[in-house]
Amino acid sequence: MSKKIIGRVDKIDFPKLGLFNIDVKIDTGAYTSAIHCSEIIIENDSLRCIFNSDVHQNFGKTEIIFDTYTKTNVKSSNGYKENRYKVKSEVVFFGKNYKINLTLSTRDDMKFPVLIGRQFLKQKFIVDVDLDYVSYLYKTHHEYSHSI
Repeated sequence: MSKKIIGRVDKIDFPKLGLFNIDVKIDTGAYTSAIHCSEIIIENDSLRCIFNSDVHQNFGKTEIIFDTYTKTNVKSSNGYKENRYKVKSEVVFFGKNYKINLTLSTRDDMKFPVLIGRQFLKQKFIVDVDLDYVSYLYKTHHEYSHSI
């Protein structure tokens, strides 16, 4: 399988989470991918996640219930370990849906609401740090050409 080239930042869709044109940072220094989640509530063995932000674009008040989830230890770039919830979802790059594992974290104080890490990138993508919004430009070009 040939690998697609992506840039250091992009705007992508998480259709199962009701989140579209979300700013993401491609982070080859991170193993896991992380998404901003403003509130996590455990109810009846399910995880109710509220994806809401006053800071990040296109994060309306979306609420998703995950019946399946795990917990995992995540080490930040400063060496701090944190135990986070991890969920499975889908993400769209270049018009194609991919499965992705996402750890849930409050990221309102971060520039990007989503980090895409190596676990997701491997065997699919090559990162060119000179490029930006490669998948988003592909999407907007193809949406435009279909509407003509």
